[in-house]
Amino acid sequence: MEIQVMKSKIHCVTVTQAELDYIGSITIDEDLMDAANLIENEMVHVLNKNNGERLITYVIKGERGSGVICMNGPAALKVKPGDVVIVISYANMAFEKAKTFKPWVVFPDSIANKLKQVN
Repeated sequence: MEIQVMKSKIHCVTVTQAELDYIGSITIDEDLMDAANLIENEMVHVLNKNNGERLITYVIKGERGSGVICMNGPAALKVKPGDVVIVISYANMAFEKAKTFKPWVVFPDSIANKLKQVN
């Protein structure tokens, strides 16, 4: 049996941009992607702490060290600059392996979106 578990989480980053006229996705600073073990085009769930919206999209690499968190396409209608979001990815794995799996969890500075702690 396989189950789905949290693989990666960027906990509380501030959205810096929202671009409605784009094909869709979330652009994330490559430093944050690396710390959370996310790759370009990976599916993620985005949870908006300001308004409770939840959406599913995919990751686009943002400029390394820029702190960029940009909601693109229709997601820009649900998340605006200044909102604080949580970004989560999931993975399928064997039930027994899931019991000992340790996800990548990143707690960046939520103002500048810079790394401060990785667990």
